[in-house]
Amino acid sequence: MQFFAIIRRRTERFTDEQFAPLLDEEAARVRALYGEGSVRAAYSRVDVPGAILLLEAADESEAGALVASLPFLARGMSEAQIVPVKSYRGFS
Repeated sequence: MQFFAIIRRRTERFTDEQFAPLLDEEAARVRALYGEGSVRAAYSRVDVPGAILLLEAADESEAGALVASLPFLARGMSEAQIVPVKSYRGFS
């Protein structure tokens, strides 16, 4: 199954200086998940600091666990909404 993980940094609780040391670690984790095939696409959000990931997972629980492994989420510095998706019927 595929899922969108809509992630937002908790900028109301954490400063840019607190995020800065973890930026490379966060990016490395997303790249690792991409290499494993769990992340199919990754986008930076323009509206707020954060990301949108297209995930491949067996179920919503697995998708949540993948996202929870990201350093910002693991430290409570971001929040994520997991949304299951399917192919658009107009293209089926």
